[in-house]
Amino acid sequence: MPDLGNSRRKLKIAIGVMLATDVVAMAVLFSPLVGSADSRTLQINELRAQLTKKNREVEPLRGINDKIVLAKSQIGGFYKDRFAAQDSDLTNELGKLAADNGVRIQQARYKEEDAESWGVIPIEIEGSFSGNYLQLVRFINTLERSKLFFAVDSVDLAGESAGPVRLQITLHSYLWSGA
Repeated sequence: MPDLGNSRRKLKIAIGVMLATDVVAMAVLFSPLVGSADSRTLQINELRAQLTKKNREVEPLRGINDKIVLAKSQIGGFYKDRFAAQDSDLTNELGKLAADNGVRIQQARYKEEDAESWGVIPIEIEGSFSGNYLQLVRFINTLERSKLFFAVDSVDLAGESAGPVRLQITLHSYLWSGA
């Protein structure tokens, strides 16, 4: 017959160990180290809010490799469509815009600056134009809306009480070498 005393003693030890484990678990659950259920819920909500915020910050970076390839092709298209290929293209466009608005070109100087590393050559243009005030305003608006890229840096108007208004303008444009 089995020894019941030995089994009883083993059973008492096992029950004692389980009770001790329960007491330790209860102490940990209600201790200030773990916090209350409300504080744990608050902490979980704060962590979820942080996760949502981080996901929003990272969202623009998703698919960045595809976006870079797309941007490179768009930049190439912008350079091809909006930057002149030759000096004469700039001169022709400026002359056409002036003629379309009834403005006379008195003088235009083109200064080529150092080429950028990506195949773009900045061109500084200083020009003197004459016409009535309305014609010059339309000319500047047309210049800024031109298919070729012109960035107006400075504008000086001068004129007499009677006669045409003179416009001194400094602007930048770019040549694209196709590099």
